[in-house]
Amino acid sequence: MIDIKNLTIEKANEMMRSGGLTSIELTSACLKNIEEKNKELNIFLEVFDDALEQAKNADAMMKAGKGTKLTGIPIAIKDNMLIMGKKTSSASKILENYTATYDAFVIKKLKEAGAVLIGRTNMDEFAMGSSTENSAYGPVKNPIDPSRISGGSSGGSAAAVAANMALGALGSDTGGSIRQPASLCGVVGMKPTYSAVSRFGIMALASSLDQVGPLAKTSEDAKIIFDCISGKDVMDSTSVNFLDFKVVPNKKIIGVPRDFLKEGIDSEVLQNFEESLKKFKKAGYQIKDINMPHLQYSLPVYYIIMPAEVSTNLARLDGMRYGLRKEGNNVFDSFKKSRSAGFGPETRRRMILGAYVLSHGYYDAYYNKAWKLRHVIENEFKKTFEDVDFVVTPTAPTPAFKFGDKKDPLAMYLCDIFTTPANIAGLPAISIPSGFSSSGLPFGIQFNGPLFSDESLFAIEKDLRDNI
Repeated sequence: MIDIKNLTIEKANEMMRSGGLTSIELTSACLKNIEEKNKELNIFLEVFDDALEQAKNADAMMKAGKGTKLTGIPIAIKDNMLIMGKKTSSASKILENYTATYDAFVIKKLKEAGAVLIGRTNMDEFAMGSSTENSAYGPVKNPIDPSRISGGSSGGSAAAVAANMALGALGSDTGGSIRQPASLCGVVGMKPTYSAVSRFGIMALASSLDQVGPLAKTSEDAKIIFDCISGKDVMDSTSVNFLDFKVVPNKKIIGVPRDFLKEGIDSEVLQNFEESLKKFKKAGYQIKDINMPHLQYSLPVYYIIMPAEVSTNLARLDGMRYGLRKEGNNVFDSFKKSRSAGFGPETRRRMILGAYVLSHGYYDAYYNKAWKLRHVIENEFKKTFEDVDFVVTPTAPTPAFKFGDKKDPLAMYLCDIFTTPANIAGLPAISIPSGFSSSGLPFGIQFNGPLFSDESLFAIEKDLRDNI
């Protein structure tokens, strides 16, 4: 059986086109890894029983000369993306038996490309979390060290790529949920510009922040997935044709917001960050210290706007129409019992917080003020990008921590400190592997780019890889 440890999407595609590999062989190798490792790691909630049939069809597609760069490539799908005829639970008990009746836009695009959808991956319930400890079906263990978290909320998708259970994966990113687990699992994770990828068929967390993006072993592979799933969708009025707005920075100036990097960062993370900057300088990039005083407000802004949108988006899950239903003495009693049984503690916490900031007397004090600050942060990035091409930070303030280490919700929320600014401003951002800690845990470095500079971000990882 083929060894896929060092196999990329790009290389697999070349081998398939030359006849040196079939999708059935590749998919079988991924399924074997899932069979051997998933019981321990808890990465997949479901492995699709038609995966090999998909692979057979992909081989026929390739043989007929109709193959794309993703034809026959096993891709893991986060469990908040609708796949027609498959269960989609968002790792929640309230949707445990919900079966999708249509495909999300990104799923439709993958199917058209001939990709093999190998299964749905575990995640924090409704994408609320930074560790995948909030899943109703148990946490995902990090393939590098199973005693530690894989990150979240797309922890299953990042771990699937790291564990060679798939060659690529889709995740969703609302405040860092692609980039942070990518960093902790040692893979590439990219959050596209808001609107570059349709959100149709994605179970909404916070509609003004959510974005679907790729996880892969290399930035070249991530770009292949991005090129497939991006584009205008008539079912999502916020989506655009990415190519109509594409921006390509003509310089190589990296801005470092030093004031933003002073507190709460693990010493090894900071050391790795400085070493990475030296490598980029060697690769021809100019490093420039910048001042972005309003970045510090990104996290509190995020934890006001996001819960507010959560409380409205999840209001439809009441046990009356679909999903878990608990009978009560009356409609309101059934509603209460269904939601109490169906939602986990973190989901309930955020819904309550969101209802609070939207309530009479607090809307102006919290929600309105957060939106005003959001625009300030957006404008600060816009002004900064007049002088630099990219803004760089560590992806996460610490390496992967052990299960149960962060029981305080605030301590967990601080895991998102470096990733939330991109979501607040709608910017593209990529996390790329940047080395390992003294105990062998992966580090990631994050690049934020101007709106629609997505393609330029993919080129950065190769520059770092070539200079390590």
